[in-house]
Amino acid sequence: MNTSEIKIEDRLLAKYTNEHSKWIEISGIPVHYRDEGEGDVLILLHGSFSSLHTFDDWTRILKHNFRIIRLDVPGFGLTGPAKSNNYSIELFIEFLDQFTKSLHINRFYLAGSSLGGWLSWEFAINNPDKVMKLILINSAGYIDRNNFPLPFLIAQTPVLRNVFSFTPKAVVRRFVRQVFYDQSKVTEDVVDRYYDIFQREGNKKAFVQFANTRFTQNTNSLNDLVMPVLIQWGKEDRWLNVENAYKFQEAIPTNQLIIYDETGHLPMEECPQQSAEDVMQFLMN
Repeated sequence: MNTSEIKIEDRLLAKYTNEHSKWIEISGIPVHYRDEGEGDVLILLHGSFSSLHTFDDWTRILKHNFRIIRLDVPGFGLTGPAKSNNYSIELFIEFLDQFTKSLHINRFYLAGSSLGGWLSWEFAINNPDKVMKLILINSAGYIDRNNFPLPFLIAQTPVLRNVFSFTPKAVVRRFVRQVFYDQSKVTEDVVDRYYDIFQREGNKKAFVQFANTRFTQNTNSLNDLVMPVLIQWGKEDRWLNVENAYKFQEAIPTNQLIIYDETGHLPMEECPQQSAEDVMQFLMN
């Protein structure tokens, strides 16, 4: 894919792509992904308001034992909005199926954070022959309409959602502070990454559309998962309460649960070494 055909500011391409960045057209949109390392394939899916960069540290650690493929899913990162303007779970599942087929990957490990976790377990239920092992990191999927994270509440409120038309960096900084327990890790570089990528053309409108999608809770199907599952959770998660971890543990037949103390919504960013080592042990055991 020729990046000159992609409507992304040069500064974003210069700052947030590297020698491992690749592009592939799926469903009519150019998808940004990275492919590093050798061995069994581990696909990493980020959450909402995020990008593949959330797995930078995991990739650095795990690529010596696995082929790590991470991607910006439609509506987020440098991939940008879906042409259909549809952000249903079904669309994401079909997208991931097309993506893996395009790369000729038939069997793989799958890990997802937050929204990426939700996409991962729904995909695994529908494709048990493809997913060898599954990793859920502070996964979404249990819907509590009375307790949505702050960005979702703003996007769902007509009077407030206009804030996404200009989105001051201070607002993004507040969102980022909510997902980290250790505030010393909320550096300017981290805030800049979340802020800059959210400025990619079409991402703001895509997030508002995504936040207003009427999702259906399908957690009663979790007991259909046939592969081993690792559940990782930051104990101090303010977006998805740790109580959800125990719900997944109870619903999934074969699983291992690890709770990280003094960690928020993003263990792979807040305690990358320990969480990555736990993944390696789970996958290589």
